[in-house]
Amino acid sequence: GVSRPSPLGVTLTESGANVAVWAPGALAVWLCVFSSDGGEQRIPVPFHDGGVWHGAFSELTIGSRYGFRVAGPGRDPRNLLIDPYARAIDRRAVWDPRMAEAGGADGAAPVAAGGDTAAVVPRSIVLGDPSGPDPSANRPRHAREDLVIYEAHAKGLTALHPDVPEELRGTYAGLAHPAIIEHLTDLGVTAIELLPLQTFLDDQHVVERGLTNYWGYQPIAWHAPEPRYASRPDRADSELRAAVHALHEAGIEVILDVVYNHTGEGGSDGPTLSLRGFTPDYYRSAGGALIDDTGTGNTVAAENPMVLRLILDSLRHWATRYGIDGFRFDLASAVGRGSDGFDAASAFFQAAGQDPVLSEVRLIAEPWDLGPGGYQLGGFPHPWAEWNDAFRDDVRRAWRGDPLTLAALSSRLLGSARQFDHGDRSATSSVNFVSAHDGFTLADVVSYSEKHNEANGEGNRDGHGENVSDGLGAEGPTSDPLILAARSRRARAMLATLFVSQGTPMLLAGDELGNSQSGNNNAYAQDNPVGWVDWSSSAHGDFVRQLIELRRRTPILRQGAFLHSELRADGDVDVTWLRADGSVIDEADWQDPQFRTLVAVLRGAAVDPVGESLTGAVAVILNPGPEAEVRLPSGEWEVEVDSAGAGVLSGEGYAAAAQSVVVLAHA
Repeated sequence: GVSRPSPLGVTLTESGANVAVWAPGALAVWLCVFSSDGGEQRIPVPFHDGGVWHGAFSELTIGSRYGFRVAGPGRDPRNLLIDPYARAIDRRAVWDPRMAEAGGADGAAPVAAGGDTAAVVPRSIVLGDPSGPDPSANRPRHAREDLVIYEAHAKGLTALHPDVPEELRGTYAGLAHPAIIEHLTDLGVTAIELLPLQTFLDDQHVVERGLTNYWGYQPIAWHAPEPRYASRPDRADSELRAAVHALHEAGIEVILDVVYNHTGEGGSDGPTLSLRGFTPDYYRSAGGALIDDTGTGNTVAAENPMVLRLILDSLRHWATRYGIDGFRFDLASAVGRGSDGFDAASAFFQAAGQDPVLSEVRLIAEPWDLGPGGYQLGGFPHPWAEWNDAFRDDVRRAWRGDPLTLAALSSRLLGSARQFDHGDRSATSSVNFVSAHDGFTLADVVSYSEKHNEANGEGNRDGHGENVSDGLGAEGPTSDPLILAARSRRARAMLATLFVSQGTPMLLAGDELGNSQSGNNNAYAQDNPVGWVDWSSSAHGDFVRQLIELRRRTPILRQGAFLHSELRADGDVDVTWLRADGSVIDEADWQDPQFRTLVAVLRGAAVDPVGESLTGAVAVILNPGPEAEVRLPSGEWEVEVDSAGAGVLSGEGYAAAAQSVVVLAHA
């Protein structure tokens, strides 16, 4: 049959399949088809056009196992290569020294001699049309203001859940089990954000230490769901589709953590599994050396049109075939770099912003990388949201009792306007969190002063040194009831701060249960009970449910417009900051180390049509200090939440307990 250079990858036809791969500068490309007994048939790909090699092949049908070999400068045909557009992979990928041995010879034909990687590189699988209910047809499509994100690991969430049948624990199907869906809907979260599901590699340094890559930030096939979470590798596609559909049916959006800033191929001595074997142009380089803005040895050249095309094609594939509602971009600054560094108008942002599919999904940045000028919090264009690590650190500092931290806390409560109130961005742009997969869990923030990462096998040198944490009188587990009570109270105050702040709240899976990682703040290689969620307690479950419900029925706490102490049409000011004695805070108070109690009186945002339509007021008392008698503005106030569960509302005011958050509503 006649073949075409587009679409890329393998496309089924009536007489077999059209095959197209980008390999500019190659001398030869072979399609390798594997029989069930492991035999390999190598067929030359005959045509090339603009760097794309293509052909029509009757040898490929649904279920075929295949790969590629490429010869040319810097490319070695002894490397079996995964199709960059492979939609399924036949096994979990584990580093093997043979993956890096072939190197960059220029041989003109495949050699069977030593160094051939077919024995250790997974095969790509030809998939047919999807079956079962369509997860892109029942998207919940929540308003941005209603988003409450629950960050979880696809395996770790269910691996220890007592009500999930053993054979479903740690799988895509497990995510959709009624016990999990009920937990999520009961809490009130509206989206689950999953750590990477794109096929990834157990990389060299974890394999050599007898560990595995648990988190999955080493992608090797951007279109293919990771097979290790499926009951069988060829079922990853159908099981993931079914899981997303079931979550959608329950009103829960699915956001994926995606890694387009680097791949599992690592630096120049890393394994050749896919992209590198087709062309070196997939990675940024300078003077013949790979540029490393990611800390992993390579950085994807997203500014190259064909690389950008692969990234966008992959994102569209996840959004359409799997109904994914949004993406969180790992080290997103690297994807937004051009030849002159980070640029909010770079090709990637331009392309995603106008794309008919991607302009309809949520785009969330981790707004930094490890390259020069990489920290870009607040630097992404509308409609991006961003992980706000400054929220995390300022909230932890304030509740730890660090001096002069209340001014920063006040800015975080209002959506971090200094970072985000520009370029028509919404207050929901700030994704607020007090803990995430990377770092301490909330329980560990209040139980450990130091990280304890010895189990990772790196001599406790990995992970962040400064966690803004405090064990409150002990390091780790204790039976002292006073310490345990203080820890619980501080954790609840931080949870309350998260859910009463403007922005988009994100809860780390397990924080509502009091889940600990035994002080490990970098559990990337802990595919075991350290990294899994422990369901044996439900320390703060009812409280988190109460907070999310309060947020849901109190639109003043989740506005799209920023609050800047401006006058509303009804004569009230949209936000007023008060001291405990009821007087308005002045500049001297913010600079006073003894100043420990903050009251925010919030209303609908002035000058904003939605804000102006909101009636009533909410008073939020943030009290990291000792017990305080708080005078409230005149009127009838009702207590909605008290994180310490201890205060009393009297005619004159409210006795706020030490280390507490109190929310009161005024009709």
